[in-house]
Amino acid sequence: MMQNYQPATGVLKDRIILVTGAGDGIGRAAARRLGTQGATVILLGRTIRKLEQVYDELEQAGAPKPAIYPMNLEGATPKDYADLAQVIENEFGRLDGLLHNAALFQGLTPIANYDIELWYRILQVNLNAPFLLTQALLGLLNRSADASVVFTADQVSEEGQAYWGAYAVAKGGAQTLMKMLASELETNTPIRVNSIDPGRVRTPMTLKIYPGREPEQWPAPDTVLEVYLYLLGPDSKGMTGQTFCAQDWSPSLLGAF
Repeated sequence: MMQNYQPATGVLKDRIILVTGAGDGIGRAAARRLGTQGATVILLGRTIRKLEQVYDELEQAGAPKPAIYPMNLEGATPKDYADLAQVIENEFGRLDGLLHNAALFQGLTPIANYDIELWYRILQVNLNAPFLLTQALLGLLNRSADASVVFTADQVSEEGQAYWGAYAVAKGGAQTLMKMLASELETNTPIRVNSIDPGRVRTPMTLKIYPGREPEQWPAPDTVLEVYLYLLGPDSKGMTGQTFCAQDWSPSLLGAF
């Protein structure tokens, strides 16, 4: 097992990878890194202006021409996901990678005071959307010779940490979904399924959670991306059902929380 992963230049060449929440934070940083490593990145997010900025950055970096697909995961229906799958099939014919990065978090709240509508909204984005999107895209992933699905984990779901409410519940459910999919797809498909816990990174969501702290105390998104390249690229072939911690990881620390 390698202790310090260094991806080869162009390790993602010719791969088609969909990134949710691609307009900001880790999603934006990951999309840029994936593209500069040779992937054609499908940028999915809610705000077109942000997606266009990432698109321009990828073009300026000489990456393969990306694609933009605006979608609000809060209100997306099964038909919306089916339409997305049809567009990807028409444009690319397959999908090699899917990064579930989009998240919704609205602050720390005790269960006794939790707004019920907000509970539903957070479950929709952080749990229902990854299920619906993965289900809709399984056929396209199956057409790849080496497909990878990556969920985003968070340690608060393991700890049942106070006040994290629907977000922690959704992340726990997504972890179970990841393991279930890995088990179901391990035999007779080219699809592997894993999770990454990025830890606290300098993103808008982290700054919302900890408003009194200086942004510089958190690592920048660009500093935690090697594990994303590893799991979405060919070097992790055969690796499935595992969780990696992005800020303290190696292939020998599988499942570590």
